[in-house]
Amino acid sequence: MNSLSIRTLGIELPDDIQQQLLSAGFSLWQQGNCQPWLTLVNLSQCEPNEVAAQLTEYQAGNLVALLAPEQSELAAAAMQAGAQDYLLLPVIGESLFALVNRLRRLEQPDTSLVVAAAVSRQLLMLAHRAAATEASVLLCGESGTGKEPLAHYIHRHSSRANNAFVAINCAAIPESMLESVLFGHVKGAFTGALSDKAGKFEQANGGTLLLDEIGEMPLLLQAKLLRVLQEREVERLGGNQLIPLNIRLIASTNKDLRKAVEMGAFREDLFYRLDVLPLTISPLRERKADILPLAEHFLCLYDTPGSAAPCYFSEPAKQLLMAHDWPGNVRELENCIQRALVMRRGQAIQAAELGLAVELLMSPEPADTGDGLKASKRQAEFQYIVDILKRFNGNRNKSADALGMTTRALRYKLAQMRESGIDVDQLLQRAGQAA
Repeated sequence: MNSLSIRTLGIELPDDIQQQLLSAGFSLWQQGNCQPWLTLVNLSQCEPNEVAAQLTEYQAGNLVALLAPEQSELAAAAMQAGAQDYLLLPVIGESLFALVNRLRRLEQPDTSLVVAAAVSRQLLMLAHRAAATEASVLLCGESGTGKEPLAHYIHRHSSRANNAFVAINCAAIPESMLESVLFGHVKGAFTGALSDKAGKFEQANGGTLLLDEIGEMPLLLQAKLLRVLQEREVERLGGNQLIPLNIRLIASTNKDLRKAVEMGAFREDLFYRLDVLPLTISPLRERKADILPLAEHFLCLYDTPGSAAPCYFSEPAKQLLMAHDWPGNVRELENCIQRALVMRRGQAIQAAELGLAVELLMSPEPADTGDGLKASKRQAEFQYIVDILKRFNGNRNKSADALGMTTRALRYKLAQMRESGIDVDQLLQRAGQAA
């Protein structure tokens, strides 16, 4: 495969663009079954319901959809169908080379974000697009999905990467202090203001400011924030000097801000000022393909440095990781792996050492879950029970306490296991002999 080959399907690039690509070291393919680095597919004649079928045929290399301007609403559908990115026709050399540069940067190792699921790769490409602009970005998603790491990622891949990245959690600072923290204050502005102090906006000047949990900001302060964003200047609390600002603003929230606007809890004008480039991070339960890569990443991150034999997950542990719903998302997964490294008794991390099965045992299985996933959850649950029984040498009372259930409930589970063909007593006997 030619690492710099480009294939075009359904379109011929203008001569000047072809010449620019050839001068930059790219080879061009109009047709053929080669495996190019980049494939441009013209979808301008496709109906919306034909996009996925058209793209499925071409999955080699980086796939880019070419759309007519009036088809711009199909961009999201194209990316969900497998396209890495899209361009609007007619193809302009500047836009094509900007896209090529984004794709080349994506190939450079960046261990800060682990992405394997298609929806995560799509989000990363959108983040690259956002990083190339100066527009405000609104990151939405449940707590623990990774909004702040994504904000850092956007900053690192922007033109402001060498300047400051300043983050503030609007929910973690008392309302009476938030204005001073954001905008700064002058000496004597309030009791305890013993000297002038720059606020977060000034500290981020020239760089990026992240306003985390923006939905928790009081309404009165929202009005002041809106003015700062509109005027691009800030005035310290108690002062009268306007300080010019040159910042990139990223806001994040785990709330539905549109609903908050409808309820009068968030200013509509501020919402539209922030919602220029919205990026939504899916919860971990909706991007299962990310779970094990993330778990492996955290395992390498927190494992004992210099260990002769690195840790790894047993198959039942992997099944349990995949079966868990992760209500706390990536943050919960990270905590789980750290806990498992503390609790482990060997190089292989067992299901029992993850500390997840209590939730698994107590939560009902969804009615629409496939048979395969049900079997996987049941197997991981049974393995966890066996591991706990081994830990307490078969003592039912202690095992039930560790599982967070009554002894009677444990007996019921053991009966289910026997009905499934699992001889618990024999397994415990073998474990005792091995010990």
